[in-house]
Amino acid sequence: MAGHSKWANIKRRKGAVDAKRGVLFTKLVKDIVTAAKQGGGDADANPSLRLAIKKARDNSMPMDNIQRAIDKATGNLKGVVYEDIIYEGYGPNGVAILMEVMTDNRNRTVSNIRATLGKAGGNLGESGSVGWMFEKKGIIAVEKSDSDDEVIELAMECGAEEILDELDDVIVIETDPTQLNSLLNELEKLSINILESKIEMVASNEMELSDEDSEAIELLVEKLEDDDDIQNIYTNLK
Repeated sequence: MAGHSKWANIKRRKGAVDAKRGVLFTKLVKDIVTAAKQGGGDADANPSLRLAIKKARDNSMPMDNIQRAIDKATGNLKGVVYEDIIYEGYGPNGVAILMEVMTDNRNRTVSNIRATLGKAGGNLGESGSVGWMFEKKGIIAVEKSDSDDEVIELAMECGAEEILDELDDVIVIETDPTQLNSLLNELEKLSINILESKIEMVASNEMELSDEDSEAIELLVEKLEDDDDIQNIYTNLK
C-alpha cells in the first residue's frame, strides 16, 4: 500500500517519544484538532473525533484540554483566530515533505519551519512544489485480534480501496475519504481495538533511501512535530 509501509516507522517513532507525557499530550491534542477539523466538533456525529477523545481520556487528559482542542479546531476560542496553511518543502536527499499547519501567527510558523528544514539540509518550497505527489486517503489502523477475518470482510463490503494485513500486529485499511466515517462506524460495532483513524495525504510514489538517510528524515520529522503549529506531516519516504 503506497505510503503505509511507513506504519512500522511511525510506531517506532511514537514509541520513542511517547514515553514523555508532555509529548504524548501534544500528539493527542493534535489528533483531536485534526479529527474535529475534518469532521466537526460533535463527537456523536464524528467517529474519528470520538476515537481521538477516547485515546486522550485513556491517557488521563483533562476534559478541559480536550474541549480547548475542539474549540481551537472549530474556531470557538475567544480572542484567537487560526488559519489553516499547507507548507511544502524538501528534506535531505530531495525527500518531499508536506505539512498541514494551524497557526495564529503565519510569520512565526514559516520562520520556524524554514529554520528546521535548513538545519537538516532541506528547504521550504513554493506552493504546489510537492503537493502533486500526494493524494488524500482515509486511513484506519486496527489492532490484530481473533476478529481479523470479520474486519477484512467488513472493510471490503464497505468499499475499502486497499487492506494491508501482512504486518505483525496491525491491519491498515485505506478508503476513500468520504467513506471514512461510515466504515469507522461499522468497525466500532466489532470487538476490536481501533488504533488510528484519520484522513491523510499519501504519496503516490515513494522514495527509498538507505537506513542512515531514512533515519535522518525521521529525525527531521520529529523536530517538525515538536512545533505546536504543525498538525500533520507527510513525506514520500518509503
